[in-house]
Amino acid sequence: MSGTEVTRMKQKAAPVPLGTLISRELRSDNVEKPTVKYGQAGLAKKGEDYFLVKPDCQRITGNTSTSFSVFAILDGHNGISAAIFTKENLLNNVLSAIPQGLDREEWLQALPRALVAGFVKTDIEFQQKGETSGTTVTFVVIDGWTITVASVGDSRCILDTQEGVVSLLTVDHRLEENEEERQRVTASGGEVGRLNIFGGNEVGPLRCWPGGLCLSRSIGDTDVGEFIVPIPHVKQVKLSNAGGRLIIASDGIWDALSSDLAAQSCRGLPADLAAKMVVKEALRSRGLKDDTTCLVVDIIPYDHPVLPPTPRKRQNLLSSFIFGRRSQNSRSKKLSTVGIVEELFEEGSAMLAERYMGFFKKKQQHFGG
Repeated sequence: MSGTEVTRMKQKAAPVPLGTLISRELRSDNVEKPTVKYGQAGLAKKGEDYFLVKPDCQRITGNTSTSFSVFAILDGHNGISAAIFTKENLLNNVLSAIPQGLDREEWLQALPRALVAGFVKTDIEFQQKGETSGTTVTFVVIDGWTITVASVGDSRCILDTQEGVVSLLTVDHRLEENEEERQRVTASGGEVGRLNIFGGNEVGPLRCWPGGLCLSRSIGDTDVGEFIVPIPHVKQVKLSNAGGRLIIASDGIWDALSSDLAAQSCRGLPADLAAKMVVKEALRSRGLKDDTTCLVVDIIPYDHPVLPPTPRKRQNLLSSFIFGRRSQNSRSKKLSTVGIVEELFEEGSAMLAERYMGFFKKKQQHFGG
C-alpha cells in the first residue's frame, strides 16, 4: 500500500465523537489517580476531640474526575463548641474562597491561600457567636498525588513514604517548643510565661497572657486576646507514584509517641487496623491522659490493593529528622532533598501571621469580637 493510499484512508476515517474522547480522558485520569483508604480510632477522656472524613468531594459537582478527599482532626479546649462549629463550616469556607472555573492545577495553586482565608473566616464567624471555647485544627486535602495540609495548634500530620522516610507536614504551635511563635507573641505586645502559684513558683508549660493558653494559634478562644491567631501553617507536597501513609492525630497521640514510633508501630497494617494500633501504642506508653484520636490515610498506587510494604532496610533513613516535640527549626527538613516528595508550597512563618494581623484585627472590631 502506497503512502498516498494510507493518507486517503486516514482522511476518510470517521471522526471520533466528543463524548468518546472525554470518556477516554476520564479513564486515563482514573488510571493515574491513586486509591485513598482510611481508618479512624480513638478513646475519649474529656470528649473534646472531633474528626472530619469527606472522601468523595468534587471540584465540579457530578464530575468524578474532579474528586478529592478531606480529612481533619479537631481538638477542642474549654468546651466543644469551637470544634463542632469548625467541623461544620471550615470546608465550605475554604471552598468558597477558591475562584470558580479553575482547572485542576490552578485549583491546587489557589488552595493554600484559600485555606488561610477559610481558617480566618471560620474564626471570625465563631467569634460572632460570643462563645469562648477554642480548637486546634489539622485539615488535609488530598487530590491525586498532591497533599495540602493546613494546621493551627498541636494536632499533627505526618507522612510515612514507601521509602521509609517519616516527615512532619505540620508545625506545632505550642509556646513551650516553638521559639518563633514566642517571639511573635512578645513582639506583638503579649506576654509569655508560666503559671505562678503561691510563693512565686512557676509551674507548667509556657502560656500566652492574658488568657493563659499554651497554644499560640487556634480557632476560637475569643477570651484570650488578639495574640492567639487563626493563621494556619500550610504545606503542599506531591508524592511519588509509590504512594504513602498519613497519620493525623490529636496531641493525645503525640504526647506519647514520636512521629517515627507512630509510623513504625503500624507499618504493614491496613489503614483501619493501623489507626487502632497507633492508639493502642499511645495508651501503652502513657495511659489515657487526654482525648486520643487518630486518622490513618493510605494513598495507594492504583494497581495495588493495599499499600506496599516499606522496605525494612530503609525504615530508619533520616530518622534524626523526626523525633518528638522538638523545636520548630529541627523539624523543618525538606522532603525534596531525598527525592521522594516534591515540595510545592510551604508558608506559616511569623511573617505570614503579621501580614494578616491587620486584617484580622479589623474584622474583630467590625464584628465586635
